[in-house]
Amino acid sequence: MLELDKETFEPEVLKADKTVFVDFYSDSCEPCMALMPTVHSLAEKYADKLKFTKINTMKARRLAISQKVMGLPVMAIYKGGEKVQELVKDDCTEEAIENMIKGHI
Repeated sequence: MLELDKETFEPEVLKADKTVFVDFYSDSCEPCMALMPTVHSLAEKYADKLKFTKINTMKARRLAISQKVMGLPVMAIYKGGEKVQELVKDDCTEEAIENMIKGHI
């Protein structure tokens, strides 16, 4: 998974020529940390179909707010520079995340 920051988010996600999965997380978010191994295994499983990225919102608060990320965890799919689907907080289950990925490949 590609670790993003506020400088790399636009070129790697908003200007990407393929579909991008973004894991918005924080080191202090226990559900985020619990989901991280699942997200990494899904990234390996579907790496040939989607670009997988993650961004620590503690280091990019303004960017997170600009993407309407107000709570964590948030898993989002971007196509053509637009967020086309997201899962927020309690909706971020292993099954829901994989189903969201499958819906965009």
